[in-house]
Amino acid sequence: MAEDQKSKALSSALSQIEKQFGKGSVMRMGDSSASRDIETISTGSLGLDVALGIGGLPKGRVTEIYGPESSGKTTLTLHVIAECQKAGGTAAFVDAEHALDPIYAEKLGVNIDDLLVSQPDTGEQALEITDMLVRSGAVDIVVIDSVAALTPKAEIEGDMGDHHVGLQARLMSQALRKLTGNIKRSNTMVIFINQIRMKIGVMFGNPETTTGGNALKFYSSVRLDIRRIGAIKKGDEILGNETRVKVVKNKVAPPFKQVVFDIIYGEGISHQGEVIDMGVSEGIVDKAGSWYSYNGERIGQGKDNARQFLKDNPDIEVDIEEQVRAKLLKSAEEANAISAVKKADKQSASEESDNDNVNEVVIDIEPAKIKSKAKA
Repeated sequence: MAEDQKSKALSSALSQIEKQFGKGSVMRMGDSSASRDIETISTGSLGLDVALGIGGLPKGRVTEIYGPESSGKTTLTLHVIAECQKAGGTAAFVDAEHALDPIYAEKLGVNIDDLLVSQPDTGEQALEITDMLVRSGAVDIVVIDSVAALTPKAEIEGDMGDHHVGLQARLMSQALRKLTGNIKRSNTMVIFINQIRMKIGVMFGNPETTTGGNALKFYSSVRLDIRRIGAIKKGDEILGNETRVKVVKNKVAPPFKQVVFDIIYGEGISHQGEVIDMGVSEGIVDKAGSWYSYNGERIGQGKDNARQFLKDNPDIEVDIEEQVRAKLLKSAEEANAISAVKKADKQSASEESDNDNVNEVVIDIEPAKIKSKAKA
């Protein structure tokens, strides 16, 4: 088929599809309507925002956060909700575990009065409520805590010893098939908190697995593995946890990056501590011995004093954070842009070589035609 016939066939097919299924059913990726920019919501952790490569968690996508007990899963999601509300967004929390602490959430910066909370009776009810909130298009983020607590109706109505094989996995698989399209259309972020279990009889490799089957692993654009790796002590008193988050899966930026930050009891993620550490590593904050300085001015002796200085001077904290974000996220964007340019150069070079080959054939043929005409 010739090129003009192909283009005519394509345009008629596209117009037919738009008539049958509505405008925007099929579009070119280069069109302005199909935007390449992904909207994000900050995680409340500067290091994690940088590790994610796009400055936060992506909207219009499914995110899974999993880890052992008391590792900081709910704390992290409450920070995301707080950041969403600060930006003027609406957040919903589906509390399947019936364990949300409003006092702690308020300490992390969550506006409890505006937070939508649901405590459903069954897993089906929880996922149906999630779907309705997503389809409304009025909610920016929905958090489900947790997948393990999404109990199927048949299990609740049955007796304690009854066997229900694969009910939860089937429920999650069906729900995600329905949810994913609606999530993309409404540009809502949906975060599933998940627990880990141990596979029985695994001798080699990692025996850990997450609950609810494999569907969530496939449908998630971002998967975060969060672990408690140590304690933060002041003398004998334990003040918080040292936490490591690994980006296990990332469809919007390079994966497998990890970050370590502090979670202080009653305060959440130590934002000031992260700003100091990343400021030092990027050369924005100077460290000489135990003293920290910024722009030639000493801000504290020891990390605790420097952290307190930033708490008392939020303008300086914001200034350092902006510089760190600009430096690290800009370099990531530049790296992606360079790789895109290289790909484009390779493609254009291959096209040029193809054109050169065609021209060579034409040049070889032309003299032959001229000679044959001269003989005639």
